[in-house]
Amino acid sequence: MGKTADLTAVQKAIINTLKREGKTQKEISERIGCSQSAVSRHLSGKSVGRKKCGKKRCTTRRGDRTLRKIVEKDRFQTLGDLRKQCTESGVETSRATMHRRVLLNQKQRQKLLTWATEKQHWTVAQWSKVLFSDESKFCMSFGNQGARVWRKTGEKEMPKCLKSSVKYPQSVKVWGAMSAAGVGPLCFIKGRVNAASYQEILEHFMLPSAEKLYGDEDFVIQHDLAPAHSAITTGKWFTDHGITVLNWPANSPDLNPIENLWMVSKPFTSGFGTVSRCQVVLKKRNLHLHKAFQQMEA
Repeated sequence: MGKTADLTAVQKAIINTLKREGKTQKEISERIGCSQSAVSRHLSGKSVGRKKCGKKRCTTRRGDRTLRKIVEKDRFQTLGDLRKQCTESGVETSRATMHRRVLLNQKQRQKLLTWATEKQHWTVAQWSKVLFSDESKFCMSFGNQGARVWRKTGEKEMPKCLKSSVKYPQSVKVWGAMSAAGVGPLCFIKGRVNAASYQEILEHFMLPSAEKLYGDEDFVIQHDLAPAHSAITTGKWFTDHGITVLNWPANSPDLNPIENLWMVSKPFTSGFGTVSRCQVVLKKRNLHLHKAFQQMEA
């Protein structure tokens, strides 16, 4: 097990107070959110601060205070919103500073490195031949994964950190595709996607997208390693249609540029009362994005 952070001065003071009140070490550890062994070491006088190591901190103490104030204004802001406000306030931060990176095991990291090495010299023309695709869910309340809150240990029950919830929030799931030439038509998905339903999407939406963006020219399709995508029957579908599939590393959504399209579209879908209205908004956004691509090419 890796080493944990040292107890803060406040945590030590709380431990001393709770101990005088007759609380057990287990009760104290649960109260302040640390391990029971950390409480035991402090009470026995064996807790010694470790020499600090690792990468130099990216923000100043003043920057930390600014970030804290921005978070406390609205505990349910997205990571992107927080970073934008920090930049506007003169605090330069990276996404890695504000949030942990996607966790990859050693094998996945090696495959990702190999993939990046193989593609590092690809030209713009080669990347322009790739049709990127993905599925995404648009919730009409808090977003794709529900509401997230920024809080410290011990703030779980604070009113500012609580939000009413809907047991079964309405959402719209879509499949989409994009390339350097623009975006293809959206497919609105009902229910779970299995190999058979995914092949229907490919037939009725991916092929029209490719025709719209590439005409008679060759292209390469990109999709992730979801079970429906990597199914044997799906592979056979691509072979039968003579379509090349771009090899893709596992657990790497950040590599797919279509994620940026989902990101800029999601703020426009919250607050709609019906699925049909949300679908109309998404279609309009899709058309707007396609026109934006064409203007960049002009």
